[in-house]
Amino acid sequence: MTFRAMLAATAMVAALAGCEQIGSFTEQPVQAAQEPQFFENAYAARSAGKFSLPPIPEEEIPVAYRRQIVPYETTEQPGTIVIDPAHAVLYLVQPEGKAIRYGISVGRDGFGWSGTSVVARKAQWPTWTPPAEMIERQPSLEKWRDGQPGGPTNPLGARALYLYIDGKDYGFRIHGTPEWRTIGKRASSGCFRMIQQDVLDLYERVPTGTKVVVLTPEGEIPTKLTLPPPSPKPKRAAPVAASAAPAKVETKALDAETTDVPDEVEAESADTLARDAARALEAAPAATPEAEAPAASFKPEVEAVAGTEIERGTETETEAPATAPAAPATDEAEAEEEAPANPVFVTPVR
Repeated sequence: MTFRAMLAATAMVAALAGCEQIGSFTEQPVQAAQEPQFFENAYAARSAGKFSLPPIPEEEIPVAYRRQIVPYETTEQPGTIVIDPAHAVLYLVQPEGKAIRYGISVGRDGFGWSGTSVVARKAQWPTWTPPAEMIERQPSLEKWRDGQPGGPTNPLGARALYLYIDGKDYGFRIHGTPEWRTIGKRASSGCFRMIQQDVLDLYERVPTGTKVVVLTPEGEIPTKLTLPPPSPKPKRAAPVAASAAPAKVETKALDAETTDVPDEVEAESADTLARDAARALEAAPAATPEAEAPAASFKPEVEAVAGTEIERGTETETEAPATAPAAPATDEAEAEEEAPANPVFVTPVR
């Protein structure tokens, strides 16, 4: 082999090696999808201070609403709470593009809101005091007007985070609930319910002053505060009309009609009548005997006058027919029952 042939062969081998290196460099490794990380024994029985929490059957909780760590991209800082009402989930932002996600129950139709708030204070086994508007909607809550002590049946559950907006308390809370089956549904009056074990976990992770962002129904960061419209006041009961008393006709005896006649005229009339009677007897032929007609029985004349009877100038008192009693007015005030929990229609995206 000549020297020139050796150089040509060496150049060809180098070129082939370079193509192989370029092909290896452009290949991209396939990334496996990140699976959510669930918490072991997250819903087991546990002590919660004054009371203990019973276990929750985890298999009965939809997978989407179990406590888990998921990828979550956001511009919010770690430690921020982001609530997504459209998907009924709450995120506690973590470093490295992740978040702890909890299933929640959100406000039913007409009670939703969006905006930015802060955790102003926290409470263990808090007292629940229904607002006056809620008592008007549900009169059965009147017994708790001064507050229901904390306990296993208290609607605020084992823990509560009180949300204030610009320093004002609008009554919104993140709290536990003994009705854990409402998680993933629209069932509250604007608060965010959590499974008891989940609210204990969140309570221990966030301090007061934590920022809370409630997304819009479209899942966007809110640019302003949007509150639910005022609740309509229940209709008051119409006053019951009193039954009409039977009308009574006031009557009095009629006075006998008299005519004043001078004595001279009265005497002259009597004499004239006597003379006329004598002349009539002289001119009349003798009467033939005939069977006497039976004497007609005398009946007083009775005249009905507008519901009364007049007999021989004396009015007998009778009652006019009583008017029918008025029907009682329908009670239009209805105690509002808690609306049935409506399911949230959008499933959280893993």
